[in-house]
Amino acid sequence: MASIENLTIKCPVTIKAKVTEDLKAQLAAEIQEAIKKADLELQQIEFHAKRMMAEQAKQDAQGLVGLRQQIDAERQKRLEFKNHMLEKLKETAQLEIGAEVVQGTMERIVTINVGDDLHKLMATEILLEDGKVVAFRS
Repeated sequence: MASIENLTIKCPVTIKAKVTEDLKAQLAAEIQEAIKKADLELQQIEFHAKRMMAEQAKQDAQGLVGLRQQIDAERQKRLEFKNHMLEKLKETAQLEIGAEVVQGTMERIVTINVGDDLHKLMATEILLEDGKVVAFRS
């Protein structure tokens, strides 16, 4: 079997952001937008539910219970999401300026050789401040 000198692989890169007033405002705005969307979806569910229940009652009253459960389940999903977002909004308000928060991950392609420290390669981070790269860490 031929020996391989190196290997090219995909590695995760953690994206972190330094908390600034601008970042807090941006995160809060994104969360508030998600809450508005959930409220709008709840209103649409209520609006359509009345019409669907009336139509179901005309066609087959037996199906009303199942339809009601389906509507309640959809409503509950939106309410749980909204409550989760309200919690995130509180957490965002409490973020300390200068702290670092994980914003996601990306992938990079890296060539590894025999003897390389894979843990070090896997622990690579990019630090952002107001959207600009300020450091690479490994």
